[in-house]
Amino acid sequence: MDPVGVITGTMAPLPRNNCDTDQIMPKQFLKRVERSGYGQFLFHDWARIAGGDLDPEFVLNRPEYQDARVLVSGPNFGSGSSREHAPWGIQDWGFEAVIAPTFADIFYNNCTKIGLLPVTLTEAEVNRLIELATAMPGAVITIDLEAQTVTAGDRQAGFEIDAFTKYRLLEGLDDIGLTMRNLEAIEVFEQSRPGYLPSLA
Repeated sequence: MDPVGVITGTMAPLPRNNCDTDQIMPKQFLKRVERSGYGQFLFHDWARIAGGDLDPEFVLNRPEYQDARVLVSGPNFGSGSSREHAPWGIQDWGFEAVIAPTFADIFYNNCTKIGLLPVTLTEAEVNRLIELATAMPGAVITIDLEAQTVTAGDRQAGFEIDAFTKYRLLEGLDDIGLTMRNLEAIEVFEQSRPGYLPSLA
């Protein structure tokens, strides 16, 4: 995955609580095996009116938010099932970070494994960002992972993140990348195994 350092861009405000993974990426779109191509289905049911036409009032359908790089939403974001397709869809749409007061644990971890940065701020801080993005769609936000800060306008807030997760994101290391860093030791181990044991070679 790509390293995460400083993310700068505009915000898309989604002031809804308990955004569950079935709303983020509905179950009928989980038939693909690739990670790409899910962005078009993001918030599918919320983004459409009866009959299937796009709802021009939904935030992701509004032209002023098409280039947003940070999604800002309410508490308990990503609750529901553990489907990895939810963060895949958010990232594929073009978001690089999601800010919320709280996240479902599995969703949070799934985000960090693909380089999508989940940022936890207080509810008051999140509400201020939602208000800013709603009133000024072009307002720019900067998230600095190294410094663990979020800056928008004249306001700055800090956020907490596990040290190992931070390291992985800064270095761009998913699970495979972490494993590959031990490739030499793995090869030494494989060469030392008795020949009668099962092998993938």
